[in-house]
Amino acid sequence: MKTEEVTPIKIKKADSSKIEKVDFDHLTFGSVFTDHMFVCDYVNGSWGTPEIIPYQPLVLDPSARVFHYAQAVFEGMKAYRDDKDGIWLFRPDENFNRINKSSVRMAMPEFPEDYFFEGLKTLLKLDEKWIRKGEGNSLYIRPFVIATEPSVMASPSGQYKFVIICSPAQSYYGGEVRVKIADHYSRSASGGIGAAKAAANYGAQFYPTNLANKEGYQQVIWTDSNTHEYLEEAGTMNVFFRIGDKLLTAPTSDRILDGVTRKSVIAVAEANGITVEVRPVKVEEIVAAAKSGTLKEIFGSGTAAVINPVAGFGYKEDKFELPKSSDSYASMIKKAIIDIQYNRAEDPFGWRYEVR
Repeated sequence: MKTEEVTPIKIKKADSSKIEKVDFDHLTFGSVFTDHMFVCDYVNGSWGTPEIIPYQPLVLDPSARVFHYAQAVFEGMKAYRDDKDGIWLFRPDENFNRINKSSVRMAMPEFPEDYFFEGLKTLLKLDEKWIRKGEGNSLYIRPFVIATEPSVMASPSGQYKFVIICSPAQSYYGGEVRVKIADHYSRSASGGIGAAKAAANYGAQFYPTNLANKEGYQQVIWTDSNTHEYLEEAGTMNVFFRIGDKLLTAPTSDRILDGVTRKSVIAVAEANGITVEVRPVKVEEIVAAAKSGTLKEIFGSGTAAVINPVAGFGYKEDKFELPKSSDSYASMIKKAIIDIQYNRAEDPFGWRYEVR
């Protein structure tokens, strides 16, 4: 491996690239990774020298606290290549701030901003051939932090590892999606870690989602843990409801993730004259709107899919199909966001970040 110094990051380049072996036309989301990864260790109360090394397995002690007490947080973001070969990130400051907020909630140390951005830019330039042109093509970026101290004592770790890995991606979801509104299971509880992008949040969703899959649904719309009367998130995404000409979405709280795409959807909608109501949304309100025909759309928002329309939903014994529309809010807002991400339109919000 060739080693060179780029202050303050140490770089060890891979001997050869795997890129020629990758079929970019048939990618399974999150299963192929680029040639390099960013790593930095927290020991003795401070973060050490950040490094970029060839993508490789991590070596951890079986007693590493991440395995026993789930001290792990992560982020999801993307890099895009425009038609002139420029490389862009979308609101990376939001991802940086959120991973540190998640870390604080999980009693983990915050990561330095200069390490994060310099490491991310250096990694992307090193693996820039993995970022392909064309709508739908992107490089999914997964920063994460795990507790690595070897100890099974039930207390916060004294050692951590910050890692960034990258995976070439195409469109995340395909086909029609139908969701079940939960009336028993919850994604998170008041006072818990629902607002943190913590690994434990996602593992807990798998079982009730599997039950919904057996009933023919692809995802679950989660409800509040206290009463199951209020709608909160859809699968791993924030969720929006269109009743008439208004968009409704739940307010963020310690149960609901402050989604980067969610905030972008609200801003784009309002800029286009759409009324957005950020307030608690009752299940009975959505069911009543579906029965009366005023429920026009439901869609989820998130990094992987940007916006994912919902074709229908179920609640208890009832099932509802949503009307198909050629001029939906979902398609208009998604196009506006994607055009900014791929540098095809003006960015009046200042969201685009060029990787130089």
